[in-house]
Amino acid sequence: MPFENVKNIISWFVKPLRPQTQQYWRVVLLCFVAASTFWLLNALNKSYTTQTTYPIKFVYNENQLIPTKPLPEEVSINVVGRGWKLLRKALRVDVKPAEIYIRSLPSNKYLLGSSLRPALVNAMDGLELRFVVTDTLHFDFDTKVRRTVALALEPNQNFVAPKHALVAPVRLLPDTVTFVGPATMVNKIPDPLLLKLPTQNLTASANIEVPLEYEFKELIQVNEPKVIVAINIEGLLQEERQAQPVLVNMPEDKEVTIQPSTVLLRYQFLEDSAASLHRDSFNIGLDYAKYNPADSTIIPDIIRKPAGVRKVTVMPGRVKVILK
Repeated sequence: MPFENVKNIISWFVKPLRPQTQQYWRVVLLCFVAASTFWLLNALNKSYTTQTTYPIKFVYNENQLIPTKPLPEEVSINVVGRGWKLLRKALRVDVKPAEIYIRSLPSNKYLLGSSLRPALVNAMDGLELRFVVTDTLHFDFDTKVRRTVALALEPNQNFVAPKHALVAPVRLLPDTVTFVGPATMVNKIPDPLLLKLPTQNLTASANIEVPLEYEFKELIQVNEPKVIVAINIEGLLQEERQAQPVLVNMPEDKEVTIQPSTVLLRYQFLEDSAASLHRDSFNIGLDYAKYNPADSTIIPDIIRKPAGVRKVTVMPGRVKVILK
C-alpha cells in the first residue's frame, strides 16, 4: 500500500480526537467523570450477595474477668445488601459491632458460629444475614485477682567485693509489690519473690535498680516494675597479732604444755574503726573438753574479740597439748 494511503487512513482515525478548541480535553474529562459517577451510583443501588467479615465485641466485667489470650475481633459471614451498605461496612463507617456478652467465668472456651446469629442480626443495619461462615470462636477467660507478695534478695549472692563488708541490712524499696492479672498465673508467682542483683563485687554503697522478673508479663500488671536495692558497704582493713591461749578445764594434777605457746590471729575490721579498736581484747581459749587423744590436740576457741572485728582466723587450727 502506498505510504500516502496509509497516512490518509491514520489521519482519518485521529482527526476526530484533535481538539477544536482549548477546552476540548476538559470537556472530555468532565464527560468521563460524569459517566463514571452515574455508573457507580447505579451499581451501588443494586443488591449483592457476598461473603465478608463483620466486627464483634466481647462485653464482660473487666473488674472480675480477664482474657488470657487475644479475643477474636471479627467473624466471616454471608450477607445480602445494597452496594451502599456493603461499601459503608467495608470502610467501617458507622458500623456497630455485634456484642457477645460474658456474664460470668465461662465453663466452655468456645462459641459455635451459629449461636452468634442473634447478635449479628441485631447489630447489622441494612444487611441481611444469610449464614455465619465462621464455624467456631475460641477464647479463654480467667478470674481477675489482685495479690501482694513480699520481696527478698536471692540467697547466696556474693555481691560484696573482697576486703569489703555490709555495714547495715540491705533495704528493698518497696519491700512488697502487688500483681493484678489472671488468677491461675498470678498465683504461680512465688512469695517472697526473689531478686538477683545485676552488679557484683561492690566496693561502695549504692542504690541499685533491679527489674522484677516473673512469668506472663504480657498479662500481669504490677504496681512497681522496678525495685531499689539500697546497700551500705565499707572497706575492711586486715591485721595480724599474736595471742596467748587461755587453758580451760585442764586436769589439776597434770602439768600442761602447749605447742606452739602462742597463736596467730588474722582479722579484719572497718576502715573507720581503726583508731577505736581495742586490739588487746582478744581472748582465745583451749578447752580440755575438746581434747582429741588421737593426736593430742585442741581446736582453739575465740572466747572474746574486740567490737567491730570480723572474719577472725586462728593459726594453727589445732594446738598440741602435752600432759605430764
